[in-house]
Amino acid sequence: MKTLQTQILVVGGGTGGTAAAIQAARRGAQVILVSEFEWLGGMLTSAGVTAPDGNELQAWQTGIWGQFLRELQTRQPEGLDHAWVSFFTYEPHIGAEIFADWVKALPNLTWITGQTPIAVSRTDDRITGVQFQDYQITAQITIDGTELGDLLALGTIPHRWGWELQAEFQEPSAPAEMADWMQRYPVQAPTWVVVMQDYGENQVAPVIPIPPNYNPAPFAQAWEQYGGEKFLNYGRLPGNRFMINWPIHGNDYGEGLERLLVNASDRQAFCKEAYEHSWAFAYFIQQTLGQRYGLAEGMFPQGRSSQTPPITNSAFALHPYFRESRRLQGIVTVREQDILPIARGQVAALPMQVFAEGCANVDSLCTAIAIGNYANDHHYPSGDIPLNPKSIQWGGRWTGTPFTIPYGALVPRSIDGFLVCEKNISVTHMANGATRLQPLVLGIGQAAGMAAALCVELDCAPRHLPIRTLQNALLTDAQAPAAVIPLFNVPLQHPDWLTWQTYYLDHPDAYPYSGDAPATPLPLDRGKCESWIGIFTQTGPHTYHLQVGDQDYQLVTILSEVNALLAQCFPGQSIQVWGHKNLAGQWIRVQAIALRV
Repeated sequence: MKTLQTQILVVGGGTGGTAAAIQAARRGAQVILVSEFEWLGGMLTSAGVTAPDGNELQAWQTGIWGQFLRELQTRQPEGLDHAWVSFFTYEPHIGAEIFADWVKALPNLTWITGQTPIAVSRTDDRITGVQFQDYQITAQITIDGTELGDLLALGTIPHRWGWELQAEFQEPSAPAEMADWMQRYPVQAPTWVVVMQDYGENQVAPVIPIPPNYNPAPFAQAWEQYGGEKFLNYGRLPGNRFMINWPIHGNDYGEGLERLLVNASDRQAFCKEAYEHSWAFAYFIQQTLGQRYGLAEGMFPQGRSSQTPPITNSAFALHPYFRESRRLQGIVTVREQDILPIARGQVAALPMQVFAEGCANVDSLCTAIAIGNYANDHHYPSGDIPLNPKSIQWGGRWTGTPFTIPYGALVPRSIDGFLVCEKNISVTHMANGATRLQPLVLGIGQAAGMAAALCVELDCAPRHLPIRTLQNALLTDAQAPAAVIPLFNVPLQHPDWLTWQTYYLDHPDAYPYSGDAPATPLPLDRGKCESWIGIFTQTGPHTYHLQVGDQDYQLVTILSEVNALLAQCFPGQSIQVWGHKNLAGQWIRVQAIALRV
């Protein structure tokens, strides 16, 4: 067994772990990143969720998430606007190549693959390192970026799993008492993503073998309310391929979830069933929608892992898309009410300082370190549950109201030398439905990596790190400056972006309920866009259309300035728009707009 020593050890090469390792190394720390899989990026790559949810508005495209989007646009000539579930879809290998290239560019970052943690080294209340199959690594700061919070269990670090009742955190949507189905589904269902392809009209795709114990009944109503074409276009990728990650009688799988926590063989048994369930769904799609649809070729590497069955077809992701994991008991716990909008507002309240025993980081009243905005979305095989709404109509479609993650959610209550950076942050089961999404987890990972590097620089424990120092470092990072205050109308490109970010850190009591700062609007840039002239119509609040001859397009935007102009248009008005057409959603994503006389 090899013995290594480093300043920062990141365990898990998923979305959060990858971002944490890159950010810590960019800051100058010596970092070792240990991953099980040969692809970095987790949900965004090896788990196949290449239609990310959340943080779609331009103002939220900051930090490593914004940098990742800009790099995708450079490397994927077909563009990113193909599906209707997300504004951004891409081929998995492109995302993996971006992360790998960023890691290779950092000589102070060592990446070790093919290893999983088997033990955590601990001296009293301090984590000092991790043992793997072939390595014993010690570190000043260890970051848990595993998909299921494995270090929390191995290190006996206090954590949660499953539901909290309403009495514990007074969450409005939490149950008052435990039901049988909640014990059956203690966390949200994972999905083993598979990519299918349309081989063309009058073409026959390779036949999908019938899966073991095939039963079509669970899938019978999968696209009943949508139709087959719209169902496939949900996750459309370039090259007539489709990401199959479908929650409605689809390939979510949640039976025997407790096996994920027991041991490697039990976890592998669960994963084998989830894999075969997704295989059965793909077979059902081919049998029902036609032989032109088959498994896509060459989408993922083929190989084995310690926790999953052999990958027998490159159309299947390398591992399941886990929506929930063990969750740290941190200095602060993010609750449902922390992600819900302020009364009569469009934003959640900013997290304020909590004075915890043993903490000395009270230099900032506001403790926000990452931004999310996704709706609170829960997946159970038993169906949807009633949740307090946290969405608004904005830019011609629905989007989630923005909220922030406090630094204390990354830090254990009483354990030093340790941070978390994935779905394992200190969050309730109820709030996890909004905090688990890929762009936010990138932001959480970036903040954890920056925090760890600063702890090394300042020779302090994570609980003693001055939060304003962390916030300033994120805001002024040379390669990927990250917003910590959600402001709809002040994107990273705005000349006063840093001014308004720091203003609301200094004056959190002045943070506007609208989420709009009193900032000068940016001029619209038509760029390399198509142009359309037509008649503006409106079918409801924030539901805009453009009639171009006999074609009707929905008008949507991710720009605050365009959102304001669309709200000023009136039915029957002739307008010209510049933007990008999306046939899957039958919309035009508008970059600029002009009224015509």
